[in-house]
Amino acid sequence: MGGMAKISKGGNTPVPTAELRAVLTWRAAGAPDVDASALLLNAAGKVRSEADFVFYNQPSDATGAVRHEGKQPTAGGLVTDTIRVDLAAIPGDVERVVIGASADGGGFGRVPELALHVVTAQGGPIAEFDIDEASTETAFLFGEFYLRNGAWKFRAVGQGYASGLSGLATDFGIEVADDDPPGPQSAPPVPSAPVPPPPPTSPPPAAPAISLKKRTLIDMEKRLADEGHPQLLNLTKQAAVSLEKRGLGEHTARVALCLDISYSMQPLFKKGKVQALAERVLSLGLRFDDNAAVDVFLFGSRGHVAGQLGLGQYNGWAERIRRSPGLEGSTDYAGAMRLVREHYFGSSAPRHQPLANDLPVYVMFITDGQTTSREATREQITYSSFEPIFWQFMGLGRPGGFSFLEELDDLTGRYVDNADFFSVQDPANVPDGQLYELMTTEYPTWLGRARAQGLLI
Repeated sequence: MGGMAKISKGGNTPVPTAELRAVLTWRAAGAPDVDASALLLNAAGKVRSEADFVFYNQPSDATGAVRHEGKQPTAGGLVTDTIRVDLAAIPGDVERVVIGASADGGGFGRVPELALHVVTAQGGPIAEFDIDEASTETAFLFGEFYLRNGAWKFRAVGQGYASGLSGLATDFGIEVADDDPPGPQSAPPVPSAPVPPPPPTSPPPAAPAISLKKRTLIDMEKRLADEGHPQLLNLTKQAAVSLEKRGLGEHTARVALCLDISYSMQPLFKKGKVQALAERVLSLGLRFDDNAAVDVFLFGSRGHVAGQLGLGQYNGWAERIRRSPGLEGSTDYAGAMRLVREHYFGSSAPRHQPLANDLPVYVMFITDGQTTSREATREQITYSSFEPIFWQFMGLGRPGGFSFLEELDDLTGRYVDNADFFSVQDPANVPDGQLYELMTTEYPTWLGRARAQGLLI
């Protein structure tokens, strides 16, 4: 399948909203038996039902938009296994279609010349992803079609599962039943006994217990109401709607605000738009972080650790920041990123092995301009991909003015894809609910991959 654009792990490419084929190829001689599969995922990164799992035993989803077309030998000794995806027919509540496979009889490291090709319905080349990092994994997530700003793209993922197809399926919300336990050994017959009287009527079942996290959220909302924070209370409820939609209703994470304090931000500070953004981030933090506060880091000519933003500090907070430390003359992303990593993980040094923790870190990174430290920023994103931290970049300004942040969103060579980016021209014109949707578009996907890759325990 020559003529295709080769992409590496983490890379992506636009694809037409049309009928496409994801074609898995490998050399079959002496290799384990490989079967391709696909899952249709909602905004929470989960299947809506078991009908969204498409594989050899269920060759189509309920709508027919995704179909397993099966294996075919080729003249060159390769085997293909094809998933047809009609992006124009994908249901409106599906945001991703992931392409994976399972191997029976050995790990994917024993499957030679393994590659995924994305082609048009007529066979026209779009993208090729060579899988050369597989070892003992018996299931593999090769790539995904995903919706971004109303357009479809394809991303090369390259994530393996040692637990086979059941592990991959479970990660996306499919319940895999355990094998039935052996039946009890037959016992010799016993003499019949008188039928006992019926037991007394049981009391009605008790109401289900409320989880500790749910109780914390209820207490938080009561505190906001009792202490006179109606705006924050409304924002937290707006955030809750988006989080429930993405399966994050009772999610816990540490939250950081990383804010640009370069001179170009002055109009946004003076018009109260930075203050309003800070309150929106705080409201997300109130739902995620049980400490009821977000950690604050600032960056201009250098990075600054700026304490916490909580209920006792948020009124007038942006104006205090504008006065001290004040606005600065340039924009150093990397300086702030080093401080964030040092704060949560004790070091900003190069990292090449995964670091696990029981809590993820969500960073809201807000800027209106490009950085003076591009290479150092790339390094910090790459090193931090081995840590349980997610960077949500938000650009303030005209569309198309943030090419470097778009590059970071799609940066290759990372352990996991740990960043997302969106931009708005004027944050005051974005409704609260829409902003929270933008702030959590890729975070659930990252959580699943971080767990699978051993970053979250």
